[in-house]
Amino acid sequence: MIIKNNPSFRAVMTFVAALGLLAAPHAPARAGGGLTVFAAASLTNALNDIGKLFVKNEKSSFRASYLSSSTLAEQIENGAPANVFISADEKWMDYLAAKKLIDPATRMNLLGNRLVLIAPANSGIDKVDITRGFNLAGLLAGGKLSMGDPAHVPAGIYGKQALEALGVWKSVADSVARASDVRAALVLVERGEAPLGVVYATDAAITGKVKVVGVFPASSYAPVVYPAALVTGHESPAARSFLKFLKAPQALAIFKKYGFTVAK
Repeated sequence: MIIKNNPSFRAVMTFVAALGLLAAPHAPARAGGGLTVFAAASLTNALNDIGKLFVKNEKSSFRASYLSSSTLAEQIENGAPANVFISADEKWMDYLAAKKLIDPATRMNLLGNRLVLIAPANSGIDKVDITRGFNLAGLLAGGKLSMGDPAHVPAGIYGKQALEALGVWKSVADSVARASDVRAALVLVERGEAPLGVVYATDAAITGKVKVVGVFPASSYAPVVYPAALVTGHESPAARSFLKFLKAPQALAIFKKYGFTVAK
């Protein structure tokens, strides 16, 4: 579950993940206008529900790959056949935009989210007042702080921003378990392998195995923004319909159900 900041290892994992997507059953035929969505891991549950609704309403296929936004952006850069990309931050959408790999006319800000501090459901830690200089290292008591790798995972980047703003990053930097994406960070806390973790509020809400013990001040990190866009060279009628469907009342209701805020 833990990935060091090793470019070679990340490249191998990117290649393996791409192979897994392409080899999965029911892959849409390229000529048939099938829909493949690459989306941030934190969107897994909501987009799966929306995908089912889209298939039912639009009579179209739907498949998705959920990983860290950075890994997905690298796959798209390397030619993976995604039609739609939904990132958990603007950085990786900007990265593809700079390489002219997304259609700028279709780019839109879709959702927002919040950062929370979580602990295993049976933890003795119940409430943490997250203020400047709070004793996060003491709460860890020698254990690991699970979070997305701050070198490239959006949730980890936001998390590091918050911890730096609160003046506690240096005290816990050596204790960070750098997960490959935010869902991997969640799993470490679910299993009790880390006493605390930093994830999105929406991730904490999907499981009864963790509890939210603190909410990070919104002023301590940049606003969490999920932009979406069509991938250049892979536009299709189904992809355009799906991008439009993401703003439909039915889809927005699902996003809200999972705790996302809707961008205006």
